[in-house]
This record gives sequence, structure tokens and C-alpha cells, in this order.
Amino acid sequence: MAERSSILSTAEIRKPVVAASAVREFARGGYHSTTIAAVANEAGISPAYVFKLFPSKEKLFVVALEACFAQVVEALSAGADAAVDQSPEAVLDAMGAAYSDLIRDRTLLMLQVHAQSAAEIPEIGQALRNGLAKVTAFAQGRSGADDEAVQHFIAYGQLCHLIVTARIDEVPESWARLLSAGIRHPE
Repeated sequence: MAERSSILSTAEIRKPVVAASAVREFARGGYHSTTIAAVANEAGISPAYVFKLFPSKEKLFVVALEACFAQVVEALSAGADAAVDQSPEAVLDAMGAAYSDLIRDRTLLMLQVHAQSAAEIPEIGQALRNGLAKVTAFAQGRSGADDEAVQHFIAYGQLCHLIVTARIDEVPESWARLLSAGIRHPE
């Protein structure tokens, strides 16, 4: 049996670069408005080469979303590891703080919002559900929290998305204070 070379092909080297470019471009313009040409330009390669690596816009968006959720789980893991108190509540709180820090630049946050808006496309909807499943399973497995606590953790994360994207924390009215009270979100 022939041994596989440890040298990466150009395609293997370019795929993560294109995926990172896709995260940024789809976060800016969403699935419907972002073109393959915009992703290619961001990656510094031709649109034809992007299509060679990812044969459809849906597959490219899915790869970007998978990269997004991988970064989310990585941040949650770092947060959990940094929690001084390893009780389920403290670990979830530390994961929430880590997630809040992660979405400070809004790129991953906006990609998730755009994924929700394009979830009617079967591949994107499935990738979104898969990502949420990974985050939920990780949060529960790493924290040891019960179902209700994990549900609240995920729900508060989604509320944090709403607070940040709609800038609810900047609204002085009582309804806005009610929604944002006690919710950790980027400043």
C-alpha cells in the first residue's frame, strides 16, 4: 500500500482560507446577497477556483457555518476550562462570558443570524441545526447541567443575539431594559 504524502495539496491549503473568507463575507452580506466572486476576492483567488473547492454556494455557506460553530464550541470549551468553580451553573456562566467575548466583533453572530434567515434552504437549515446540536450537546456534556439549565443557557444566548443586533441595550425605554437586564452581551 502506498503511503500518503504529508505534503498538503494546494486545495487542502486553500480550503480553510476560503472558508474563513466565506465566514467574513457571508457575515457581511448574508447568503442571498453575497456572491462567490466576493468570497473569492476576499480569499485572493478566482471564483472558478472557489467553485472547484466548493461546487455550490450552499456548500460554501455550510462550510462557513461549520467553521463558525467550531469556533463557538472552542470558545465555550475555553470558558468552561477557565471557570474556577466547576459547578454546572458556574461552568455555564463562564461559557456565556466566553461566548459574549467571542461575538464582540459580530462576525460569527451575524453569520448565525444570516443562517437563520436562509434556513429554508435544506442544506443551510440542516447545517444550522447540526451546529446548534453541537453547541447544546457540548454545553450539557461539559457543564453537567440539567436540561432546563441548558435550555436557559441557549435561550439567553439567542436573546443576547437579539440585544446586540437590534442594539436594544442602547434603548432607554423600560421594555428594552427588561429584555437586557442581567444578560451579558458585548459592549
